[in-house]
Amino acid sequence: MALNNPADKNWTLIEGWVSISANIVLFCLKLWVGLITGSVALMADAYHTLTDSLSSAIVIFSGWLSRKPADDKHPFGHGRSDLISSVFIGVLLALIGFKFLFKSVEQIRSGVGVEYGTAAIVVIVMSILVKESMAQFAFWAARKNNNPILKADGWHHRTDALSSIIVLAGILCSSFATWIDGALGIAVTLLIFYASWEILNDSVSRLIGETPDRDLMKQIDVIIDEIGLDVQPHHFHLHRYGDHIELTFHLTMDAGMTLEEAHEKAHLIEHKLRDQLGIEATIHMEPDGQR
Repeated sequence: MALNNPADKNWTLIEGWVSISANIVLFCLKLWVGLITGSVALMADAYHTLTDSLSSAIVIFSGWLSRKPADDKHPFGHGRSDLISSVFIGVLLALIGFKFLFKSVEQIRSGVGVEYGTAAIVVIVMSILVKESMAQFAFWAARKNNNPILKADGWHHRTDALSSIIVLAGILCSSFATWIDGALGIAVTLLIFYASWEILNDSVSRLIGETPDRDLMKQIDVIIDEIGLDVQPHHFHLHRYGDHIELTFHLTMDAGMTLEEAHEKAHLIEHKLRDQLGIEATIHMEPDGQR
Protein backbone atom coordinates (compact mmCIF):
# COMPACT_ATOMS: atom_id res chain seq x y z
CA MET A 1 0.00 0.00 0.00
CA ALA A 2 1.46 3.34 -0.99
CA LEU A 3 1.03 6.04 1.63
CA ASN A 4 1.08 9.71 0.80
CA ASN A 5 4.23 11.75 1.21
CA PRO A 6 3.54 15.43 2.00
CA ALA A 7 6.39 16.46 -0.30
CA ASP A 8 4.56 14.89 -3.23
CA LYS A 9 1.70 17.38 -2.84
CA ASN A 10 3.73 19.73 -5.05
CA TRP A 11 2.87 17.49 -8.00
CA THR A 12 -0.78 18.46 -7.53
CA LEU A 13 0.04 22.12 -8.10
CA ILE A 14 2.43 21.44 -10.99
CA GLU A 15 -0.12 19.24 -12.79
CA GLY A 16 -2.82 21.82 -12.21
CA TRP A 17 -0.90 24.74 -13.70
CA VAL A 18 0.33 22.72 -16.69
CA SER A 19 -3.24 21.58 -17.33
CA ILE A 20 -4.72 25.08 -17.17
CA SER A 21 -2.15 26.53 -19.57
CA ALA A 22 -2.46 23.77 -22.17
CA ASN A 23 -6.26 23.62 -21.99
CA ILE A 24 -6.71 27.34 -22.61
CA VAL A 25 -4.59 27.11 -25.76
CA LEU A 26 -6.49 24.02 -26.99
CA PHE A 27 -9.84 25.63 -26.20
CA CYS A 28 -9.05 28.65 -28.36
CA LEU A 29 -7.91 26.49 -31.27
CA LYS A 30 -10.90 24.11 -31.11
CA LEU A 31 -13.42 26.92 -30.76
CA TRP A 32 -11.89 28.77 -33.71
CA VAL A 33 -12.13 25.69 -35.93
CA GLY A 34 -15.63 24.91 -34.65
CA LEU A 35 -16.86 28.40 -35.46
CA ILE A 36 -15.43 28.53 -38.98
CA THR A 37 -16.79 25.05 -39.83
CA GLY A 38 -20.08 25.25 -37.92
CA SER A 39 -19.41 21.88 -36.28
CA VAL A 40 -21.41 21.20 -33.11
CA ALA A 41 -19.04 18.37 -32.18
CA LEU A 42 -15.96 20.59 -32.43
CA MET A 43 -17.49 23.46 -30.48
CA ALA A 44 -18.78 21.13 -27.78
CA ASP A 45 -15.33 19.52 -27.65
CA ALA A 46 -13.83 22.99 -27.22
CA TYR A 47 -16.02 23.76 -24.22
CA HIS A 48 -15.25 20.33 -22.83
CA THR A 49 -11.59 21.32 -22.94
CA LEU A 50 -12.39 24.62 -21.23
CA THR A 51 -14.01 22.76 -18.34
CA ASP A 52 -10.70 20.94 -17.93
CA SER A 53 -9.23 24.30 -16.93
CA LEU A 54 -11.93 24.62 -14.28
CA SER A 55 -11.21 21.15 -12.94
CA SER A 56 -7.50 21.93 -12.89
CA ALA A 57 -8.21 25.07 -10.88
CA ILE A 58 -9.99 22.81 -8.41
CA VAL A 59 -6.90 20.57 -8.40
CA ILE A 60 -4.74 23.54 -7.39
CA PHE A 61 -7.22 24.72 -4.76
CA SER A 62 -7.63 21.26 -3.21
CA GLY A 63 -3.85 20.76 -3.25
CA TRP A 64 -3.44 23.97 -1.27
CA LEU A 65 -6.33 23.23 1.10
CA SER A 66 -5.33 19.62 1.82
CA ARG A 67 -1.91 20.82 3.01
CA LYS A 68 -3.43 22.89 5.80
CA PRO A 69 -2.72 21.37 9.23
CA ALA A 70 -5.39 20.00 11.54
CA ASP A 71 -7.27 22.47 13.72
CA ASP A 72 -9.99 22.41 16.38
CA LYS A 73 -12.80 22.08 13.82
CA HIS A 74 -10.92 19.61 11.61
CA PRO A 75 -8.92 17.28 13.91
CA PHE A 76 -8.02 14.95 11.02
CA GLY A 77 -6.75 17.73 8.76
CA HIS A 78 -8.17 18.84 5.40
CA GLY A 79 -7.07 15.90 3.26
CA ARG A 80 -10.56 14.92 2.17
CA SER A 81 -10.85 18.11 0.16
CA ASP A 82 -9.22 16.00 -2.60
CA LEU A 83 -12.16 13.59 -2.52
CA ILE A 84 -14.76 16.35 -2.42
CA SER A 85 -13.11 17.97 -5.44
CA SER A 86 -13.13 14.62 -7.24
CA VAL A 87 -16.88 14.34 -6.68
CA PHE A 88 -17.31 17.86 -8.06
CA ILE A 89 -15.37 16.98 -11.21
CA GLY A 90 -17.39 13.77 -11.62
CA VAL A 91 -20.67 15.68 -11.46
CA LEU A 92 -19.27 18.32 -13.83
CA LEU A 93 -18.41 15.62 -16.36
CA ALA A 94 -21.95 14.24 -16.17
CA LEU A 95 -23.42 17.69 -16.83
CA ILE A 96 -21.13 18.14 -19.82
CA GLY A 97 -22.32 14.76 -21.09
CA PHE A 98 -25.95 15.85 -21.03
CA LYS A 99 -25.06 19.04 -22.89
CA PHE A 100 -23.31 16.98 -25.57
CA LEU A 101 -26.31 14.68 -25.85
CA PHE A 102 -28.87 17.45 -26.40
CA LYS A 103 -26.74 19.29 -28.97
CA SER A 104 -25.96 16.10 -30.83
CA VAL A 105 -29.60 15.15 -31.16
CA GLU A 106 -30.37 18.63 -32.47
CA GLN A 107 -27.61 18.32 -35.06
CA ILE A 108 -28.90 14.96 -36.30
CA ARG A 109 -32.45 16.31 -36.60
CA SER A 110 -31.27 19.32 -38.60
CA GLY A 111 -30.02 17.06 -41.43
CA VAL A 112 -27.24 19.56 -42.22
CA GLY A 113 -23.75 18.22 -42.89
CA VAL A 114 -20.45 19.85 -41.89
CA GLU A 115 -17.40 20.67 -44.05
CA TYR A 116 -14.40 20.38 -41.73
CA GLY A 117 -11.30 21.14 -43.79
CA THR A 118 -7.56 20.66 -43.17
CA ALA A 119 -7.40 23.09 -40.23
CA ALA A 120 -9.82 20.93 -38.26
CA ILE A 121 -7.73 17.81 -38.82
CA VAL A 122 -4.51 19.53 -37.73
CA VAL A 123 -6.07 20.96 -34.55
CA ILE A 124 -7.74 17.68 -33.60
CA VAL A 125 -4.55 15.64 -34.07
CA MET A 126 -2.66 18.19 -31.96
CA SER A 127 -5.35 17.98 -29.29
CA ILE A 128 -5.15 14.18 -29.16
CA LEU A 129 -1.38 14.20 -28.64
CA VAL A 130 -1.39 16.99 -26.06
CA LYS A 131 -4.34 15.68 -24.04
CA GLU A 132 -3.07 12.10 -23.86
CA SER A 133 0.35 13.39 -22.74
CA MET A 134 -1.37 15.41 -20.02
CA ALA A 135 -3.42 12.37 -18.98
CA GLN A 136 -0.31 10.21 -18.66
CA PHE A 137 1.40 12.89 -16.57
CA ALA A 138 -1.64 13.19 -14.27
CA PHE A 139 -1.91 9.40 -13.83
CA TRP A 140 1.82 9.19 -13.08
CA ALA A 141 1.55 11.93 -10.45
CA ALA A 142 -1.55 10.24 -8.98
CA ARG A 143 0.31 6.93 -8.60
CA LYS A 144 3.29 8.71 -7.10
CA ASN A 145 1.34 10.35 -4.30
CA ASN A 146 -1.89 8.23 -4.21
CA ASN A 147 -4.00 11.30 -4.91
CA PRO A 148 -7.57 10.74 -6.22
CA ILE A 149 -7.94 14.31 -7.49
CA LEU A 150 -5.00 13.83 -9.87
CA LYS A 151 -6.51 10.58 -11.08
CA ALA A 152 -9.80 12.39 -11.66
CA ASP A 153 -8.06 15.13 -13.63
CA GLY A 154 -6.20 12.50 -15.64
CA TRP A 155 -9.51 10.90 -16.60
CA HIS A 156 -10.78 14.30 -17.66
CA HIS A 157 -7.78 14.67 -20.00
CA ARG A 158 -8.25 11.11 -21.26
CA THR A 159 -11.93 11.63 -22.13
CA ASP A 160 -10.98 14.77 -24.04
CA ALA A 161 -8.33 12.84 -25.99
CA LEU A 162 -10.77 10.00 -26.73
CA SER A 163 -13.49 12.40 -27.80
CA SER A 164 -11.01 14.06 -30.16
CA ILE A 165 -10.15 10.66 -31.67
CA ILE A 166 -13.84 10.07 -32.32
CA VAL A 167 -14.19 13.53 -33.84
CA LEU A 168 -11.17 12.87 -36.06
CA ALA A 169 -12.70 9.59 -37.28
CA GLY A 170 -15.91 11.44 -38.02
CA ILE A 171 -14.09 14.15 -39.95
CA LEU A 172 -12.51 11.52 -42.16
CA CYS A 173 -15.92 9.93 -42.78
CA SER A 174 -18.01 13.10 -42.96
CA SER A 175 -18.43 12.96 -46.73
CA PHE A 176 -20.55 9.80 -46.44
CA ALA A 177 -23.40 11.13 -44.26
CA THR A 178 -24.79 14.42 -42.93
CA TRP A 179 -25.53 12.95 -39.51
CA ILE A 180 -21.86 12.19 -38.70
CA ASP A 181 -21.34 15.34 -36.59
CA GLY A 182 -24.33 14.57 -34.35
CA ALA A 183 -23.39 10.90 -34.04
CA LEU A 184 -19.92 11.96 -32.89
CA GLY A 185 -21.45 13.99 -30.07
CA ILE A 186 -23.45 10.97 -28.84
CA ALA A 187 -20.35 8.76 -28.89
CA VAL A 188 -18.41 11.35 -26.89
CA THR A 189 -21.29 11.56 -24.42
CA LEU A 190 -21.00 7.84 -23.65
CA LEU A 191 -17.28 8.24 -22.93
CA ILE A 192 -17.93 11.20 -20.65
CA PHE A 193 -20.65 9.37 -18.71
CA TYR A 194 -18.31 6.40 -18.22
CA ALA A 195 -15.51 8.62 -16.90
CA SER A 196 -17.96 10.38 -14.59
CA TRP A 197 -19.07 7.05 -13.14
CA GLU A 198 -15.48 5.90 -12.59
CA ILE A 199 -14.57 9.08 -10.74
CA LEU A 200 -17.69 9.25 -8.59
CA ASN A 201 -17.62 5.56 -7.71
CA ASP A 202 -14.03 5.73 -6.44
CA SER A 203 -14.34 9.05 -4.59
CA VAL A 204 -17.69 8.32 -2.93
CA SER A 205 -16.40 4.93 -1.79
CA ARG A 206 -13.44 6.59 -0.08
CA LEU A 207 -15.64 9.23 1.53
CA ILE A 208 -17.98 6.60 2.97
CA GLY A 209 -15.11 4.48 4.29
CA GLU A 210 -13.30 1.44 2.92
CA THR A 211 -12.00 -1.95 3.90
CA PRO A 212 -8.17 -2.10 3.92
CA ASP A 213 -6.76 -3.78 0.83
CA ARG A 214 -5.03 -7.14 0.97
CA ASP A 215 -1.52 -5.68 0.87
CA LEU A 216 -2.21 -3.55 3.93
CA MET A 217 -3.78 -6.48 5.78
CA LYS A 218 -0.66 -8.55 5.11
CA GLN A 219 1.57 -5.76 6.45
CA ILE A 220 -0.52 -5.53 9.62
CA ASP A 221 -0.31 -9.32 10.12
CA VAL A 222 3.48 -9.19 9.67
CA ILE A 223 3.82 -6.44 12.29
CA ILE A 224 1.72 -8.37 14.81
CA ASP A 225 3.65 -11.60 14.10
CA GLU A 226 6.98 -9.79 14.54
CA ILE A 227 5.86 -8.56 17.96
CA GLY A 228 5.03 -12.15 18.89
CA LEU A 229 1.58 -11.53 20.33
CA ASP A 230 -1.07 -14.24 20.53
CA VAL A 231 -3.94 -12.03 19.41
CA GLN A 232 -6.59 -12.12 16.67
CA PRO A 233 -7.23 -8.83 14.81
CA HIS A 234 -10.52 -8.45 12.94
CA HIS A 235 -13.33 -6.02 12.03
CA PHE A 236 -11.11 -3.51 10.18
CA HIS A 237 -12.26 -0.04 9.06
CA LEU A 238 -10.04 2.41 7.17
CA HIS A 239 -10.59 6.17 6.89
CA ARG A 240 -8.41 8.38 4.71
CA TYR A 241 -7.96 12.10 5.25
CA GLY A 242 -5.33 12.82 2.61
CA ASP A 243 -1.96 12.17 4.26
CA HIS A 244 -3.65 11.28 7.54
CA ILE A 245 -4.97 7.71 7.73
CA GLU A 246 -7.09 6.34 10.58
CA LEU A 247 -7.53 2.59 11.13
CA THR A 248 -9.86 0.99 13.66
CA PHE A 249 -10.09 -2.71 14.39
CA HIS A 250 -10.90 -5.25 17.10
CA LEU A 251 -8.26 -7.34 18.87
CA THR A 252 -9.25 -10.64 20.51
CA MET A 253 -7.01 -11.44 23.49
CA ASP A 254 -6.69 -14.01 26.24
CA ALA A 255 -9.54 -13.45 28.70
CA GLY A 256 -7.08 -13.97 31.57
CA MET A 257 -5.09 -10.82 30.78
CA THR A 258 -5.27 -7.87 33.11
CA LEU A 259 -6.50 -4.56 31.71
CA GLU A 260 -2.97 -3.18 31.97
CA GLU A 261 -1.47 -6.11 30.03
CA ALA A 262 -4.10 -5.82 27.29
CA HIS A 263 -3.52 -2.08 27.02
CA GLU A 264 0.26 -2.52 26.73
CA LYS A 265 -0.14 -5.00 23.87
CA ALA A 266 -2.61 -2.80 22.00
CA HIS A 267 -0.39 0.26 22.56
CA LEU A 268 2.62 -1.61 21.14
CA ILE A 269 0.71 -2.51 17.97
CA GLU A 270 -0.50 1.08 17.57
CA HIS A 271 3.06 2.34 17.98
CA LYS A 272 4.39 -0.07 15.32
CA LEU A 273 1.65 0.82 12.84
CA ARG A 274 2.39 4.52 13.30
CA ASP A 275 6.17 4.10 12.84
CA GLN A 276 6.18 1.59 9.98
CA LEU A 277 3.02 2.45 7.99
CA GLY A 278 2.19 6.02 9.05
CA ILE A 279 -1.23 4.91 10.28
CA GLU A 280 -3.01 6.11 13.40
CA ALA A 281 -4.76 3.03 14.81
CA THR A 282 -7.52 2.77 17.40
CA ILE A 283 -7.94 -0.74 18.80
CA HIS A 284 -10.98 -2.19 20.54
CA MET A 285 -9.84 -4.97 22.89
CA GLU A 286 -12.14 -7.90 23.63
CA PRO A 287 -11.69 -11.19 25.56
CA ASP A 288 -11.45 -14.48 23.69
CA GLY A 289 -14.85 -16.06 23.14
CA GLN A 290 -16.69 -12.72 22.82
CA ARG A 291 -16.12 -12.23 19.10
